[in-house]
Amino acid sequence: MSLELRSVTKRVGGETHIHETSLTLESSSFNILLGSTLAGKTTLMQLMAGLSPPSTGEIRFRGRNVAGVPVQKRNVSMVYQQFINYPHFTVYENIASPLRVAGMDGRAVESRVREIADLLRLTPMLERKPNELSGGQQQRTAIARALAKQSDLILLDEPLANLDYKLREELRDELPKLFFGRDCIVVYATTEPMEALLFGGNTATLHEGRVTQFGATSAIYRSPNTVASAQVFSDPPINLAKVEKSGETLRLEGGLSWRAGRAAAALPDGCYTFGLRPHHITPTVQKADAASLEGRVLVAELSGSESVLHFDMNGQTWVSQSHGIHPFPVGSMARLYVDLDRGFFFGADGRCVAGNA
Repeated sequence: MSLELRSVTKRVGGETHIHETSLTLESSSFNILLGSTLAGKTTLMQLMAGLSPPSTGEIRFRGRNVAGVPVQKRNVSMVYQQFINYPHFTVYENIASPLRVAGMDGRAVESRVREIADLLRLTPMLERKPNELSGGQQQRTAIARALAKQSDLILLDEPLANLDYKLREELRDELPKLFFGRDCIVVYATTEPMEALLFGGNTATLHEGRVTQFGATSAIYRSPNTVASAQVFSDPPINLAKVEKSGETLRLEGGLSWRAGRAAAALPDGCYTFGLRPHHITPTVQKADAASLEGRVLVAELSGSESVLHFDMNGQTWVSQSHGIHPFPVGSMARLYVDLDRGFFFGADGRCVAGNA
């Protein structure tokens, strides 16, 4: 069982919401759509579900083109961040509703609902109505209904976005376990790179309606194939600068020079875009051969465990992210250290030509 998108596009009026996309999702897989708001994640899910027909291309499931098959005739579940439930049903009735529609007998419904409720810690709430639940309990009810249905395709559209921090962390840990070993395809949309890394599985990075890369989540993080993929998979944003490589020297705009480092060692001399994630720029020396820079602090964000500095370097705003508390007054000059071996180099066409995180 696989879900295959073949040269699928979606146009609305004169606007292209999804550019030509080909993608194959395998059975028993957990797949992440990672991209900023309006990158095309929800539109792509609606195409997969049959809620919206593609403008061109085929959507094949189990080898059959289902592009024209309505959602009611597909075994699909979709959970939104707004945790939609039937307000006049109890939690039990909400979870049981797709099973009854499918014609399952009463005893089987009872057994299935109890199993899923226990899995999602909803058993004490089964007789309550949605308006008697917390936001997290409502979202777990919506997820339970999708699980109970035993759908072939389960689509989760930023389902944890509206939950408090503690509950998000709990459900992030639980979700992959809930689907482990099930004969279904799970697609999870998120704007957060860290969430994608926590889930693992496969990730498709989306930028302005285009899937820029698809593959194992950790592999895409370590080796983005384009500037767009690197930007999607970096939070805080990846630092970018134009550089010229000449022998063993890198020259940045503004006159700063660094040694080329391991990542650029094999590159031909020439001009590139250099990319470095914020956690590879730190206020303390992490490596004996680290390069250094000075920047004027624009914003200093301090939490109990890390420091994030936004600073001006020769007219460009860069970001540093480091463990611990490193207080720098806004407006002061900060000396920071750079691990050039962890940088990426992109050619004129935006494709990565060197670097691995």
